[in-house]
Amino acid sequence: MPDGRNRTHTLRICAACAATAIVASLAACSAADTSYEAPSPLTRAGAPAPGAAVPPRENRGATLARALRPILPGGDARLAVAVLDLDSPGQEIVSYGRDAVFDTASIIKVGILAALLLQAQDEGRELTATERRNAEAMIRASDNEATNVLWQVIGEAEGLDAANERLGLTSTRGGPGIRWGLTQTTATDQVKLLRAVFGRGPAVSARSSEGLSRTSRAYIRGLMSQIEEDQDWGISAAGSRGSRWALKNGWLQRSTTGRWVINSIGQVTVHGRRYLVSVLSNGNTSMESGVALVERAAKAAIGAAGARVRPWPWPQ
Repeated sequence: MPDGRNRTHTLRICAACAATAIVASLAACSAADTSYEAPSPLTRAGAPAPGAAVPPRENRGATLARALRPILPGGDARLAVAVLDLDSPGQEIVSYGRDAVFDTASIIKVGILAALLLQAQDEGRELTATERRNAEAMIRASDNEATNVLWQVIGEAEGLDAANERLGLTSTRGGPGIRWGLTQTTATDQVKLLRAVFGRGPAVSARSSEGLSRTSRAYIRGLMSQIEEDQDWGISAAGSRGSRWALKNGWLQRSTTGRWVINSIGQVTVHGRRYLVSVLSNGNTSMESGVALVERAAKAAIGAAGARVRPWPWPQ
């Protein structure tokens, strides 16, 4: 079963815990999307110097690959990352391992809430008091029992998949039966979901008239910005000191291998700019090493996306 509210997280582990070797799973770039995929083989690691020329559009994936390379020394783990600068005019999603598929664990809880709100919008109603109580527990405390209830309310995988289609997600499929944590997704799809929640406009989706309303989006954002303290890790580590963030994390130890799925999605603010970030990983030898990997990957992703704006302290 994916993470629950009673698991203790002493996650501020020294960087040595992240020494577990990692291998990234890369997928080919598709011209049919606005994402930019890192080429293979990876290029030399390093940050652009202050005042360096802005990388051409087609090389933004390579910039991300350079930023990630120092944290990918090899091993059995897999990693995928996607990032979107919300304040950039182009609104391109830059990705690494764009088509690689991962179990969601509890990051799916954001998608479940989005599906619930879309269904309520269709019915012309607000959430009931019970639905709101379960939604708050599901997002803020990552409560699994509350999630079980709402998973059934939305119609399980069928309801989730219908909502995802409306929001423009193309590579996410709901988990079997009650196993919502085994929903399959990509890093790029998770940024598309975040864009539907955090983007500007009355409704942000593939079919804008059918997306989340302003009220629904504000509700999701509010809960994601009130995560309980023991779950403040992942992409929030990439934000500027004192800046606002909104996130949802997922963690799951696979019974067959003992390895960990560690995921983090959300919005962070760096140097006054807003970024949507999705970091997915599996095959981690421990929760601590997975969290360290995700946090370093989030910093690298924002550094790559923001290179044209202001240099970032790239991971060493």
